[in-house]
Amino acid sequence: MWIVLGVLLAVAEIFTTTLFLIMFAVGAFAAAGAAALGAPVAVQAVVFAVVSALTVALARPTIRRHMRPSVDSGEQPFGVQALEGATALVIEQVDTERGMVKIDGELWTARPYDATQTFAPGVRVQVIKVQGATALVWQDDISSPGELPEEKR
Repeated sequence: MWIVLGVLLAVAEIFTTTLFLIMFAVGAFAAAGAAALGAPVAVQAVVFAVVSALTVALARPTIRRHMRPSVDSGEQPFGVQALEGATALVIEQVDTERGMVKIDGELWTARPYDATQTFAPGVRVQVIKVQGATALVWQDDISSPGELPEEKR
C-alpha cells in the first residue's frame, strides 16, 4: 500500500512541480520500509508522518532556494530576464499590430508597453517586459515622469 501511495504521489508531483507532493512520497517509501521490517500499521503511519514532515521542513526550503530565479537571489540575470531593462533599437515601426526591435544584436518582435504609443525606426526604447517572444517596449522621453509604468517607478 505504501509503495503504491509513494508512486502515485511521485507521479502527481511530475504534473504539479510544486516540490510538495514528492516530500510525502519520500514519507510513503519510508513507511514501506518500516512495513518491510514488520512494523505495525500504527508505527508505519508515524514513520510516514515524521519523515514527510522532516522532508518538508528541512529539504524543501533548500531545494526551493536553489531553484529561485536569479532576479530574486541577487545573481546576474540571464536569458529573457536579462532583456528586461535593456535598450533596444526600433528596426520596423512598433505599434499594437506589429514591430521589430534589435536587442543586443538580436531581432525581436515588439509591441508598445502602452498601447497608445508608436515608435518609428531608429528610435531607442527600453524593454519593460518580455511576453513569449515579444518585447514590450517603452520610451521615456515622450512622456512625463508621472506617466511611467508601475515597474519603472
